[in-house]
Amino acid sequence: MPDFDDLLAANRSFADSFDLAGFDGIARAGVAMVTCMDSRIDPLNMIGLKAGDAKILRNPGGRVTDQALVALVLGVNLLNVERILVVEHTRCAMANSTEDELKQRLTHESGRDADWMTLGAITDQRRTIEADVIRVKTHPLISDSVAVGGFLYDVDSGLLEPVV
Repeated sequence: MPDFDDLLAANRSFADSFDLAGFDGIARAGVAMVTCMDSRIDPLNMIGLKAGDAKILRNPGGRVTDQALVALVLGVNLLNVERILVVEHTRCAMANSTEDELKQRLTHESGRDADWMTLGAITDQRRTIEADVIRVKTHPLISDSVAVGGFLYDVDSGLLEPVV
């Protein structure tokens, strides 16, 4: 698979110092984060954690989707999660374009009609963060004892701003 040679070589180097063998997969720091797939975001380092400490869920826009909510329920009930961060970020493509604009760009780039897809453009980040936090807090399988916070990450400063 020559297209992946560089990545496989890097993986061999990574495996040389791999220290999570036998780890049970719990969140050692009791943390879960829902955040965007944007490559400017380094979820563990931004909050001072390392591999094994947290459950990281990523998707376009950092939304608490149905699947993210399932992962949070599992994390809270089976994997030691006691704190949940919902983190969107500045200069996010999902928040800087309308649904129609994103669909038009996809149609143009792919050469195929993308009108049938729901992409989840965000019209108001703060309101969306608040709504997603409420969605987590009110889920019947997530205990009231779980701390849930919503944040906006500044991709230019590296700082998290508490929103809710």
